[in-house]
Amino acid sequence: MNFEDLYKQYKKLVYNLSLHYTQNIEDAEEVTQDVFIRIYEKMYTFKDKSSIKTWIYRITINMSLDYIKAKKRKKRWATFFSFNIDSENVENIHINFNHPGVELEQKEAVAAIFNKLNQLSEKQKNIIVLFKIEKLPLEEVAEILNLSTKATESLFFRAKKNLEKKLFQSEE
Repeated sequence: MNFEDLYKQYKKLVYNLSLHYTQNIEDAEEVTQDVFIRIYEKMYTFKDKSSIKTWIYRITINMSLDYIKAKKRKKRWATFFSFNIDSENVENIHINFNHPGVELEQKEAVAAIFNKLNQLSEKQKNIIVLFKIEKLPLEEVAEILNLSTKATESLFFRAKKNLEKKLFQSEE
């Protein structure tokens, strides 16, 4: 399969997955662009050990997480060097929930859920995004995360329990 065919087939998947991670249209577009640059550069290294779709999922997840980390580092430095930001605003700086699939009246509730989801470990967040939001079969999630099916089930159970705990703590 050539690069153009890969792009046409997987651009929506990459964009939607990166949007779940970045929760911002512009950031998702940037990550999508970066993912396809990486795919283009690394196409020759792809081996048929997994499906191309699984390989693209892995690249997208890793690049989304790297993008988020880099963005947080930049904000930390900006906050460090800015003398106009008070301590109350520093905590809420990273929240920029801009997701096109969410109606205006639902944005607050969904933003709160994603805020709690972002507090989970990367592995737990990955499994909830892939299994519940992307609605991938458990076996495919296991392959993407390079885990056994049993380990994936266990991780999902822990992630779900931790997310519920965080959601209910905020209601009290």
